Amino acid sequence: MKSNQEYSELILTSWEQAFHKGQLTFWILVGLKESPKCLEEIQLFIKENTKGVVVFDEQSIYRALRKYYDVELVDFELRDSERGPQRKYYALTKIGSGVLKQFIERNIKIFNHKSLINILNK
Repeated sequence: MKSNQEYSELILTSWEQAFHKGQLTFWILVGLKESPKCLEEIQLFIKENTKGVVVFDEQSIYRALRKYYDVELVDFELRDSERGPQRKYYALTKIGSGVLKQFIERNIKIFNHKSLINILNK
């Protein structure tokens, strides 16, 4: 039988895994808002900006980028690499920038509301 602490940790870990999966699009698009990036740079951006809490494998990021390319949120250009073949550098399109801006307005800025900040700080 699990202790209350073990049970709480199990629930928290499960919730965090689901929560992190839902953040993939956000972190990729925010990373590309900063500057065009190759896959490894996107992965590093996410790791650094989440202090290592949110981590995605290359395959998940690559699948997402292909999907975003198909729906015109991102585009890419091939650039020479010091480590072998050319690399794809992804950048937000005009549509991608607009969608990200609207998403931030609707879903991120709500965390700046004073009443919510007070609750979270209790």
